[in-house]
Amino acid sequence: MNNLELYKVFYCVAKCGSLTKAAQELYISQPAVSQSVKQLEGLLGVTLFNRTHRGMELTSAGGKLIYKKVEDALYLIEEAENSISELKDTPCGTLRIGATDCIFSHVLADKIAKFSEKYPSVRLELISATSPETIAQLKDDKCDIAFLNLPAEDDGIKLLDTVAHLNDIFVAGKKFSEIEGQTLPLGGLREFPLMMIEENTVARKTLNSFTKTLGIDLQPDIEVANWDFMVKLAVKGMGIGCVPREYCIEQLTAGELFEVKTSPALPVRGVGIALPKNASATYAVKQFIKLFGGET
Repeated sequence: MNNLELYKVFYCVAKCGSLTKAAQELYISQPAVSQSVKQLEGLLGVTLFNRTHRGMELTSAGGKLIYKKVEDALYLIEEAENSISELKDTPCGTLRIGATDCIFSHVLADKIAKFSEKYPSVRLELISATSPETIAQLKDDKCDIAFLNLPAEDDGIKLLDTVAHLNDIFVAGKKFSEIEGQTLPLGGLREFPLMMIEENTVARKTLNSFTKTLGIDLQPDIEVANWDFMVKLAVKGMGIGCVPREYCIEQLTAGELFEVKTSPALPVRGVGIALPKNASATYAVKQFIKLFGGET
C-alpha cells in the first residue's frame, strides 16, 4: 500500500473504532487492516492506537494528533475527485444528509430512494440527530445538506426552501374517547396527562413560545425523545400527545388515535433545507435539492 492508502485505513479504523468494522467498510481482510496500521505506525515512529477491550482508541500523542488533519486531507482529495467527475455531470462520492429520524422517515425516505435509483454511484451517509445537533454538524463540515425543523436561526448556515409543512396537533387513544369530537380550550388540556417531545427540540420550543404568548403553561407528564414512540404511547392510552399530524396519519386513519381539537389550534411549522454558509454545493447536493423542486 502507498502512504495515502495507509492514511485511509488509519482514518477508517479511527472512525469505526474497530479493526473488524473497518475491514468490512474497506472490503479488505482484518489482518490487512492491522498490518496497514502497524506499517503507518512504523513510518511515523509513533503508536497511533491503544488496543483495548472496547476496540481501537486513538492515542493522545499520536492518533489524536493527526486524526483531524488526515480527515481534512482525505476530504480535500475526495472533493478534488468529485470536482473532476462533476465536469461530466455525474454525481459521485459521498452525500452526507443530516436530519431527525422522523424527517428521514416521513419527509425524505421517498426522495432518498429516488435519488439512489437515479445515481447509484453516490454513496449516501444518513446522519440522524436533532435539528440543533444537525446544525452543529453542518457547521463543522460533518454533513453536506441538512433538513431542519423550522424555525432555524443560525448565521453559520444557509437556509433554502421549505420542503414540508408540519401541523402540530394533540392526539389521544380510545381511553379518552369521551372528549372525541369536542373542541377544548388549549389551557383545558392541563386537566389531562400530557406527552411532549423533549425540551431541547425546535418543536418543543415553538410550542412553549406559543402557549406563553397566550398566558398558558402546559407542562408534560411524560417527555419522550422521538415522535414515533410518543405515537405508540398515545395509542396505548398513556396520555394526550402533541405530535405533527403528518407523523401519525396511519394511526388517525386506522382509528387508533383521534385528534383532540383545541382553541386556538397550534401554529404550522415547516421543514427546511440548509447548507453550509460558505461552502459550494456539490453536483450531488444540487441534484438532491432538485428532487424537491428547489435550486441552490
